[in-house]
Amino acid sequence: MTHILIQWLINALAVYATAHILDGIHIKSFGVAIAVALVLGLINTIVRPVMLFFSIPFIILTLGLFLLVINALLLQFAAVLVSGFTIDGFWWAVAGSVVISAISWLLGSLFNL
Repeated sequence: MTHILIQWLINALAVYATAHILDGIHIKSFGVAIAVALVLGLINTIVRPVMLFFSIPFIILTLGLFLLVINALLLQFAAVLVSGFTIDGFWWAVAGSVVISAISWLLGSLFNL
């Protein structure tokens, strides 16, 4: 249980930091970042597997680069669902998904998650 809470906090920190690093991603507060991390976790659990299944040919054809598109679309979907979190466009969502993943990976490796 604590593992899940720590991962949730790490993802919230990654979202919050990304909004401060990238000019095209805006967040009102750390509380909103916690909500975004929760929504992203739910989206990645429910929607992402379906999108991955139906896009397998595109993923193979692009040697995995289409995963960036999927991650960006899921991040934009989270921005639609959570008020106080906005993304200026698709390419900002692509950059945001890369930065969020990198920060989450870095923080997760620091905590051995």
